[in-house]
Amino acid sequence: MAKLPVSEEHIIAQFGPHKNYSPKEGYEGRDEPDELVKTHCCFCGMQCGIQLSVKENKVVGFEPWMEFPFNEGRLCPKGVQRYLQNNHPDRLMSPLKSVPGQGFVPTSWDEALTKTVSEIKRIQEKYGNDAFSMLSGVSLTNEKSYLVGKFARVALKTKNLDYNGRLCMVSAGAGNKKAFGLDRGSNNYSDLEYAEVIIVAGANISETFPTLTHWIWKARDRGAKIIVIDPRMIPLARTADLHLDVRPGTDSALYGAMLKYLADHDMLDHDFIDNHTSGFQETLDAVKDNTLEWAEEVTGIKKEKIKAAAELWGKAKTSFLLHARGIEHHSKGVDNVLGCINLVLATGRIGKPYCGYATITGQGNGQGGREHGHKCDQLPGNRDIENPEHRKYISEVWGIDEKDLPGKGLSAYEIIEAIHRGEIKGLLSICFNPLVSLPNSNYVREALEKLEYYVCIDFFLNETARHADVVLAGSLQEEEEGTTTSAEGRVIRIRRAVTPPGNAHTDTDIILELARRLGVKDKFTYENSEAIFNELRVASKGGTADYYGITYKKIEDEMGVFWPCPEIGHPGTPRLWEDRKFKTPDGKAHFNPAPYKLPGEVTCVDFPVILTTGRVVSQYLSGTQTRRIGKLVDQYPEPLLEIHPNLAKQYGIKQRELIRVSTRRGEGIFPANIVETIREDTVFIPYHWSGKKSANQLTPGTLDPISKIPEFKVCACHLEPLNEIAPPSSESTAYASI
Repeated sequence: MAKLPVSEEHIIAQFGPHKNYSPKEGYEGRDEPDELVKTHCCFCGMQCGIQLSVKENKVVGFEPWMEFPFNEGRLCPKGVQRYLQNNHPDRLMSPLKSVPGQGFVPTSWDEALTKTVSEIKRIQEKYGNDAFSMLSGVSLTNEKSYLVGKFARVALKTKNLDYNGRLCMVSAGAGNKKAFGLDRGSNNYSDLEYAEVIIVAGANISETFPTLTHWIWKARDRGAKIIVIDPRMIPLARTADLHLDVRPGTDSALYGAMLKYLADHDMLDHDFIDNHTSGFQETLDAVKDNTLEWAEEVTGIKKEKIKAAAELWGKAKTSFLLHARGIEHHSKGVDNVLGCINLVLATGRIGKPYCGYATITGQGNGQGGREHGHKCDQLPGNRDIENPEHRKYISEVWGIDEKDLPGKGLSAYEIIEAIHRGEIKGLLSICFNPLVSLPNSNYVREALEKLEYYVCIDFFLNETARHADVVLAGSLQEEEEGTTTSAEGRVIRIRRAVTPPGNAHTDTDIILELARRLGVKDKFTYENSEAIFNELRVASKGGTADYYGITYKKIEDEMGVFWPCPEIGHPGTPRLWEDRKFKTPDGKAHFNPAPYKLPGEVTCVDFPVILTTGRVVSQYLSGTQTRRIGKLVDQYPEPLLEIHPNLAKQYGIKQRELIRVSTRRGEGIFPANIVETIREDTVFIPYHWSGKKSANQLTPGTLDPISKIPEFKVCACHLEPLNEIAPPSSESTAYASI
């Protein structure tokens, strides 16, 4: 069983998280590096260009990469500090095995891999192939994402593979495919500069994608009107022309009211609607009762503000709409996305210069990672695993019989539910920390403890890996060659700067060796990462995410290539839909009805306050990397409960008073941070922390029926002041909370 071998305090003392700082004088060799390696940041989907300074096979610093066209040398706090994970004392240097009473002890690669393969075979022989599952992540390169998808289907022979992009981009992806037949933002971000109106919905850009802020500011400096839709007055909202402080869970009501207003006042592009779209009348019928007065009551936004936003959007000649997890982390996240797309299509401002729509990718390779096959329902090239033609083509590329290719499996949270039901007995994870990332974390922990065997590939011992039977020491981004795809759809090169330290191996070598030991070596004969990419190119050919015309050399020569790029010599596609030919069966963009629905959980007498969650500037996702970097921890040392002064007064809450926050799933205690920048009926907790400081102790496992994304952004909670003031944040040890 996948239970802790010793206390968590013992594990943390040995493996962290510990805070790492650079020496005051800098690492030795920083000023005289052996090499400056042009590559990209390992964190968010902006994939900013950066140069890593390397001395004697160690990353000792960085330099800005001024020539890279997106960030032009700019970096956020995480990008500036990212190199500190390379020389980290918590770094795993060899495989580990869990020994009850002793903890995690080093073992040989042969013993670790032999044990893993033996357990895979035992479980699958006893319970069936699908009883062994795999969870992956989109901080992996395109090559590794593709390799994981092939490995799970061909070597593990399981249908139950999914990835942590299930917690990120899947609502956006599903909405994009319904509307356009293709899942990618329509424009590169330089088009923002000349947009007259920009809507930013559910995206705290200044904190979570800071380098993107530059392009919005350039537009603002040219006179653009900025509309921010968020329940909090995020930094970008403070200088916006309009801030629509939407009640969490009511986004689709807002977009429906805006669409009705556009139609009622004939602010529509009739030519575009008539000739290049379908489904408009049905979509309009679905919002016929969405008056401004009704929308004000539902969303909590003054009707005058909704009207002003609709008029700004309707009258603009150029515009850009951006959204992120704030509208997507819902049980109706796909509907929210479609509501945004409907506004874009109604005005016809897409596929033209400075007119666009884009979903902001949260994870480093959230775009490329959701295109090439480690989703439970997907094959490379963003193909459908249940489509007979798609299955036939990929089976031929992989050299297997189509009948041996597994079908659609369970999504990430559904895998946890299946473990509870006894249907899944084994798990292999890579680049995923579900005990922190998934909702209802106590339920997730109980599932881990029910597994008969759990093996984890990672470079740090994250909170989930503490439950593993075996941990395989893997690689950082800068320790392998590869590519990623930025939020713009730009395929870029990740260059190996150093090799894995100690007895750690690259992720690719680990997966290839497991495949060999599982008896399918002949299907995994790659000399290097470029060989994997070249097979990916072939596998993607003819799919909607077509990389066939992209090569390593082309990427390097052009500092990135925008897909689709279907042939050698094709220039790539920075701006989609200029030919007005969409990737849907009828070649048109599709309006989709998105009527308002209640969230999965609403407030009541026992749980009268809305809880929403999100990110802060110095942390990233589950914090596996960023809670180990000293300056990033110091910038935001612990999760705080943001609460409006009026709500705090109602409960008698004082600044930094400890508050017990309870939901139907659990409770946690957080210091109050009384701010005027949040709705009076809503509280906010960031989710990067673990254990008793985890926001995801509280969040529900309610899923969008289409995308299967959990509803992180709205649940009902109860607040209980504890009449105790928390110690100063500088004294917090929340970064290593249990």
